[in-house]
Amino acid sequence: MGRILTEKDVEPAVRGGSVYAAGGGGWADHGRMLGLAAVRIGKPELVDGRRTGLEMTGSPPPPRSARRPVPQPGKCRASTTSRRCGCCRKRLGEPLAALMVGQNGRSSTLNGWLPSAILGTKVLDAVGDIRAHPTGDMGSIGLAASPEPMIQTAVGGNRADNRYIELVVRGATAKVSPILRTASDMSGGFIASARNPVRASYVRKNAALGGISMALSLGEAIVAAEGARVAARAPPSSTRSARRRAATSPSPAGSPRRTSSTPTPPSTSAPSSSARGDKATTLHVMNEYMAIDDAGGTRLATFPDVITTLDKDGEPLSVGQLHVGMTVHVLHVPKAIIPLSAGVLDPSVYPPVEAAMGIEIARYVFEEAPKKKRKSKK
Repeated sequence: MGRILTEKDVEPAVRGGSVYAAGGGGWADHGRMLGLAAVRIGKPELVDGRRTGLEMTGSPPPPRSARRPVPQPGKCRASTTSRRCGCCRKRLGEPLAALMVGQNGRSSTLNGWLPSAILGTKVLDAVGDIRAHPTGDMGSIGLAASPEPMIQTAVGGNRADNRYIELVVRGATAKVSPILRTASDMSGGFIASARNPVRASYVRKNAALGGISMALSLGEAIVAAEGARVAARAPPSSTRSARRRAATSPSPAGSPRRTSSTPTPPSTSAPSSSARGDKATTLHVMNEYMAIDDAGGTRLATFPDVITTLDKDGEPLSVGQLHVGMTVHVLHVPKAIIPLSAGVLDPSVYPPVEAAMGIEIARYVFEEAPKKKRKSKK
C-alpha cells in the first residue's frame, strides 16, 4: 500500500511544487482547489513508479495566446478532469493503473489527484520532469522522438461560447502534441489532457521517480520553517533541503537583486535582467526560467537545473509576478543533484526552444549530463 494523500498534504504539495515550478507550473489556488477536492471526495493513493502510468496534464493556451485574457482553471469541472482519462482508457482498450504528471508546479504537482480520486486509479510517484518546462515534449519521458503511435486526449473549453471540445488523437508524439495546443487555443479556456499511456517498465526506466514525494518533502520543510525566519527576512531555511546554491555569485547566498526590466508575460520568450553593470545577471525566460547568464555572457545555470525567483520573504514568484524594482532572490539547484528523466535528456526537444529563445541550451545540458542518467532513456 502506498501513501494515502490527505488534506494536510495539499499545502505542502503546492508550496514545494511552487519552487519546482521555476517561474511557471500553473496556479497555486488551482492546485489547492484540485487537492482539496480530491481528498474530500476520495482517498488518492501515492504509489511508486512501478505501475502502469498515464501522463496527466492541464494545458493552458499556447504561446501565441499569451496576450489574451488568462484562462480561469477553476472553471474546469471535476467531470472534465475525469472524462479525459475515460476517453483515453476507452481508446486504449484496457484499464489504467495510475496517473503520472508531466512536471511539478504550483498546480501541476496535484494534477493527478482529483481524477485518481474519482476513477480509483493510483497517483504515481514519478514525474516527466522534476521541474516545470515550456513544452510538452520535455515532459514526455523520451517519447518526443519516438515513431511509436501514442494516444492523447483533451477535454474542456468555454461552454458559454460553445467552445467546449473533446478530442482523441493517435500518432507519433511529436506530430500529435501540437494538435492539443491548437485545441487549447481554439477552446477559449483551460483544457484538461491525458496522454501517452505507457507500461510500468517504461516509466521505471525513463521518468523522474519520486518526483511527487520530493515536492511534498520540500513543501513540508517550507511550512515547518515559516515561523522561524530570521529578522533580516532571509529566504526560509527550508530551501536548504533543496540543496540550494546562489546563482548570482559572487554575492552572498540569498543576497537580494533588483529587476531592471519589464516583467515577461507568461508563455513568451524574453530575458529579464537582475541588478546592473558588472554585477548584472540575465534570466532567460520561456514561460519558465530556462537559463542565467552573468554580465559577461558566461552561463551560470541552464535547464534542466531548477531556477526559481523568491521574494524578499522567500516566497516563490512566477515570471508574471516580477516587476521593475522588485527585490528578488535567485535559487539555483544544479541538475547533478536532482533526478533527470529521459525527456530532458532527449536532444530532439531543444531545437524549437533554442530557436524561440535565441540562446543555446542543449550544449550546456549534454556537456555535463550524468552518464547514468542519459542511459536511462534507452
